Amino acid sequence: MSMTLSNMLPLGTIAPEFRLPDTNSNYDYSFSDLKGSLGTLVIFMCNNCPFVLHAIEEIEMISNDYRVQGIGVIAISSNDVLKNPHDSPALMTAFAFDNKIDFPYLFDATQEVAKAYDAVCTPDFYLFDSNDKLMYRGQLDDSRPHNGISLSGNDLRGAIDSIIYNRTLKEPQKPSEGCAIQWK
Repeated sequence: MSMTLSNMLPLGTIAPEFRLPDTNSNYDYSFSDLKGSLGTLVIFMCNNCPFVLHAIEEIEMISNDYRVQGIGVIAISSNDVLKNPHDSPALMTAFAFDNKIDFPYLFDATQEVAKAYDAVCTPDFYLFDSNDKLMYRGQLDDSRPHNGISLSGNDLRGAIDSIIYNRTLKEPQKPSEGCAIQWK
């Protein structure tokens, strides 16, 4: 998979609505069903991207730290499973179990949700406030596989804290970097 930078959807964009199957529960959920009282984090990810695998423990810690504070967390996989069979719904369920992911991990079979969010890489992070307005899109932190920088989640954590504690967001927001979404 080729390394890709996120497209940086314009701030203030209202969260595109969707209804997708959750591979953790076998229920279909919409954005509205899963949004948090203070804000919502949408993460485009997949099972086998080295960037996701590098960050998955920090993603889970962020989820655990902030869901109790009113931030909804949603993960979505939009990869074409014909090109990338490792991202089939059954293997998404196994990946979630193996990595102790206890937030919804949704499957975007048509790839329409990824297109609506202008997502192009995994992981790709989108943070919306309580009014569903995009407040942050970009990287988790400066750590990448093999660059020697420890994971901290500083960029994303700072953005979430700005929503929870009504602080000014750090600028500039840096794009996420990861594997290109495998399009049909």
